[in-house]
Amino acid sequence: MKFTPLIQELIDSFKILPGVGPKSAQRMAFQLLEQNQTGAARLAKALQTALSGICKCKICRNFSEQENCPVCSELTRVESGQVCVVATPSDVLAIEETGHYHGRYFVLMGLLSPLDGVGPEELGLDLLAQQLSAGQISELILATPPSIEGDATAYYITDMAKDTTAKVSQLAQGVPMGGDISNIDSRTLGHAFSGRKFIEQS
Repeated sequence: MKFTPLIQELIDSFKILPGVGPKSAQRMAFQLLEQNQTGAARLAKALQTALSGICKCKICRNFSEQENCPVCSELTRVESGQVCVVATPSDVLAIEETGHYHGRYFVLMGLLSPLDGVGPEELGLDLLAQQLSAGQISELILATPPSIEGDATAYYITDMAKDTTAKVSQLAQGVPMGGDISNIDSRTLGHAFSGRKFIEQS
């Protein structure tokens, strides 16, 4: 069955979400059109407002509504000298829930993947290199996921820091191979964070 262009466009828009296939996208579209047009209007407005009002923090690259996000604006976090490198904003929330960390973050918004066209520039590693060179970081904590891309990213960042004064550490065991940081329970993540190990920089 062919849908009208407007309906098909709405369905296709839902399909960009992770885990949403054609049937789920159809159900979402029809639910909004048939039973919840008020909710649909609210969703459309919220999306438009978010797209126009949310930017990336100039220090850590996390989502923010100001030039500097709340974490990077907190003096005690900046003065700690600790920077935790994560792949996504969801990882920041997961680590914050553990209550084990009180430094600031650097959000890559992805992982190194040359085959997909994701290199150091796409991850903002030039900005991280500037912060390392300026001596703003005393400890760089690598919290990238334990995967091929995550390990490659961690290795690259470790190499970046070798000629600086920053020490580099990595989360301890307890994070499953191939798992996302944001999907790990806070207790396990907290233990991995507290037991992090320093990496020898040659």
